[in-house]
Amino acid sequence: MGKSILVVDDAAFMRMMIKEILTKNGYEVVGEAGDGAEAIEKYKELKPDLVTMDITMPEKDGIEALKEIKQLDPNAKVIMCSAMGQQAMVIDAITAGAKDFIVKPFQADRVIEAISKALG
Repeated sequence: MGKSILVVDDAAFMRMMIKEILTKNGYEVVGEAGDGAEAIEKYKELKPDLVTMDITMPEKDGIEALKEIKQLDPNAKVIMCSAMGQQAMVIDAITAGAKDFIVKPFQADRVIEAISKALG
């Protein structure tokens, strides 16, 4: 049975791309969210093994959502995804508890490497 993953990104095509990469590699995408607030609700509901989280989103950004998810579940595994490879954001995300950071546009093998590493 594949590990369950929640995909969070405000861009539907990005969610689709990530979902395709994951399912091709035997992971199960159990849910999707378009912003941080929705991500937190879905996390509570679905309890996925891992979350891929965009940083720049409306409502609540990925770093805020990450912090709230880590409060709900200190063992949550979250990988941040962002088009901006800005040092400060990467550091914020890692400090807040992200397992890894993937820069868009991503290579499929980099996504899988980050996920398999985070899931151990």
